[in-house]
Amino acid sequence: MRAVIQRVTEADVSVEGKITGAIGPGLMVLLGVEEGDSEKDAEYIAEKTAGLRIFEDECGKMNLSVSDIDGKILAVSQFTILGDARKGKRPSFIRAARPEEADRLYRHFISLVREKGIETQEGVFQAEMMVRIHNDGPVTILLDSRKLF
Repeated sequence: MRAVIQRVTEADVSVEGKITGAIGPGLMVLLGVEEGDSEKDAEYIAEKTAGLRIFEDECGKMNLSVSDIDGKILAVSQFTILGDARKGKRPSFIRAARPEEADRLYRHFISLVREKGIETQEGVFQAEMMVRIHNDGPVTILLDSRKLF
């Protein structure tokens, strides 16, 4: 499972012109579920996401988590972050999980961060979405449950 996490001042996602999720300060999480991922992968990514200390404290140091600032999360399923473009010019998405499994683990991730008391908004699985992100910093962190990076 992979996640692209961005510290944001605000973010929203819309489908067919209607906003399905919107947050103020917090984290934008683009989540890709890979073939072979399990609940343990979702737990790892949820734990890391909730605990990432990437918000500034009173001294200007990145020392606070999304919970510490009473921030929110906007989670969007995005299989394209699993694209492999090492060979040729067209990315291969063969490593992406089947939609049914990807949706199940995406929902599991959302339930896990909600259980931590973090308000979480979401996109619409498999829909054509427009995502608006106001990256703060910019701060962008990449997570991989298989710890490939």
